[in-house]
Parts: sequence; C-alpha cells; structure tokens
Amino acid sequence: MIDLTELGGEGGKRLTRAFVLHPELKNKPGPREPEDALAEAMALAHALPGLDVRGGQVVRLPRAHPGQLFGKGKLEELRQALEADEIELVLIDGPVSPVQQRNLEKAWNVKLLDRTGLILEIFADRAATREGVLQVELAALSYQRTRLVRAWTHLERQRGGLGFVGGPGETQIEADRRAIDEQMTRLRRQLDKVAKTRELHRAARRKVPYPVVALVGYTNAGKSTLFNRLTGANVMAKDMLFATLDPTMRAVRLPTGKNVILSDTVGFISDLPTLLVAAFRATLEEVLEADLILHVRDIAHPSTEVQATDVAEVLASLGVDDDTPRIDLWNKADQLDDATRLQVDRQAERAEGVFVGSALTGAGLDALFGAITAQLDDARHHDTVTLTHADGRLRAWLYEQGVVEAETQGDAESVLHVHWSDRQQARFRALRHRD
Repeated sequence: MIDLTELGGEGGKRLTRAFVLHPELKNKPGPREPEDALAEAMALAHALPGLDVRGGQVVRLPRAHPGQLFGKGKLEELRQALEADEIELVLIDGPVSPVQQRNLEKAWNVKLLDRTGLILEIFADRAATREGVLQVELAALSYQRTRLVRAWTHLERQRGGLGFVGGPGETQIEADRRAIDEQMTRLRRQLDKVAKTRELHRAARRKVPYPVVALVGYTNAGKSTLFNRLTGANVMAKDMLFATLDPTMRAVRLPTGKNVILSDTVGFISDLPTLLVAAFRATLEEVLEADLILHVRDIAHPSTEVQATDVAEVLASLGVDDDTPRIDLWNKADQLDDATRLQVDRQAERAEGVFVGSALTGAGLDALFGAITAQLDDARHHDTVTLTHADGRLRAWLYEQGVVEAETQGDAESVLHVHWSDRQQARFRALRHRD
C-alpha cells in the first residue's frame, strides 16, 4: 500500500496531487470509448481519500513500449505537464509492469499506481470487517509479490547469514519473496477459519425456509440503495465507486408479503483483478447459494451494456450456474430524459425478466417485487421419497425445508410423503447424488 501521508495526503498538511492517464492502444482498442474509460478511472481516483485529482488524459499510443510504456516524445511531453502542475501521484488506467513502473517513476519523479494498485488501495480503505481486511491484505501481498522482480535496485543486493534467516548468497529479493509467502500462508489459514464460520452461517440460514436473493451488479449501480429501501438498513450508499465492500445480509418481507433473505455483495468492475476475485471468493460465493440473482444495472450510464457484460463474466468466473433464476432491474431510470426512457421501456418489454425503475425514488419497483415473489413461489406438488436409515442427512434436510407431511418407517427404510417445489426437488437430488 502506498503511504499518502508521505506525499501530503490525509493526515498531512494537504492532499496528494494526482493525475490520471488512460493509455489507448491503436492496435488493441478497449470495449469502452476511451473517454468513458477515463471517466471511470477518474471516479476510482476520487473514491480514494487523500487525493486531489487535478485531471485526466487519454493517451493514444501506436503500441506499448516495453520499458517505459510511452515513447520518448510522449514521455517528455507528459513529464513537462506533470511538472508544471506539481503532480505527485500518477494513476495509469491499465496494467503496468514492474520495470515500467520503476522507469516511469524515475523519469517523472512521481509515485505511480496502475489500475490494480488503485483498486487495492480503495479496497484497503473500505474494508471494515475482519474478513474484509484479511482478504485485502492477501490480495495486496499477491500483488506485491509480482512487483518484486527487478522492480527496485536494492533487491539485487546479496545478504549473508548463519543459515537461520538467509544463507550466504541469498539475494534480498529472495528473502522478501519468502517473507511474503510466509505471510500469505498465515492469512490463508485465517481466511479458512473465517470461511468455515461463514459456511456455518449458511447452514443456519438453510434451516430458515426463506429463499436467498443476491444483489449483484457493477459498482455504483445502486445495489445498496435498493438494499436500504427494502430493509430499512443504513448501509453506506453514495455516488461513489466501491462505496460498500463488506457483504450484508438481512431477512426482509417484500411489499408482496414474501419473506426473503437479501444479500448485498461487493460491486463488480471491468478488469477486476483476478487476485481480488480469488481473495474475495468466500464473500462472493454467497451468490452461489442464492435462489435468485437480482442484477441491478445502471441503465443511465453510457457504458451500461459493457458493464452488464463485465458482471456476466465475473459471475461465470465464480461458477454461477446458468440455471440459477435471474431478474434484471434497470436502475436509475429517473436520470433518463423522456425520449431515452421511452426507448428503454420498449426494450425492456421485449426482454424477459427485465424491469425498469429507480431504487432511489421507488418508481417501478412494485412490478419487480411481484416478479421476485412469483419466481420464488414455485408451484408445489406431492411426492414420496424412500430413504435408508443411513440417509440421516437427507432426512434432516427434508425436515429443515418443512416439506415432510408424513413418514412411515420400516425395518430397512423409511417412506416420506413430501409436498415440495421443483426447486426443492432438484436440490434434494443434487444432495443425494453428492452423498
């Protein structure tokens, strides 16, 4: 993590002067318009306390220079601009290799963060629970480990020793890498304990016959605003990327009278670092347990289609089954002009499971709640299930679900008369197959 106080950030006399650069390669254009990508990068920068973001610029490049990312002419042009505005921190919206980072910092006499480093800084600032802090620390160490290779000259020194800490001829980089690996091992052990506790909580929730609705979506799409409207909770909801980080779950009664457990997850973002997905997997796996996924989408954002694709890719990487029911809320419709709103309404009418509304004003949410209720209130049917006395776990699950109407016990097996939904029947078969 970068120390902003050294540069005059929070805790210092002034904020750190920062500037955002979005490299756009001519031979490898991104899915977004360069200006939209820059705007998102600047929003990320504004989300980090202690920064005075002086501006941003799209830098179009014919190709990425392996040593300094930018060519000599552009490098000097940017140096003069940064020096004139007394910039102390440069944020590059994209990947930067350790060698490029070292060379750019030396050429411009500034601190430098790439996109992954910036998102890590924001996560470190937002993490509030013990689990969140551990996850961010693990992701940060994974990131730092990749930056050790030839990133700083002091790591090339060799150190001696008596064989206890570092043997003769061991380089500083090897010692640092070993120290990081040891710390990562300790963090993974702690996270394993937290994951077991989370699984116990999931098991407890399974005993409550309430279906789980997971809110997912791009960061700043309005998930927390919808969560607060439904639950009366006071989850932080600001017009800011990654305003909330730690997941929140609440039992809530929808206006239709349906009881559900609502789960608000961390927001997704384009190019979400894989090491962050790995570190937050235990948290994001709440989505895997959901009976229904509610995708909250900022329909007023110029890159709303690309954001929806990014969310789908993250869900796929988590292993979310395509068979899991999904409903889309095209949120922030109150920010659309009349002509655009009419076009969006027509588009939503042609799509299945799509509703247009506003979590802020409440407009259009009644139809959404009705669809959620209809989706979760599966038609039930009567059936019989035969279990051996060794199937105690399956029998307990049926009783936990409250679907057993009668049971007839024999010498070797029991026959249970159940009244269940297709969804519960599918879950039972999956459990039986797993056993």
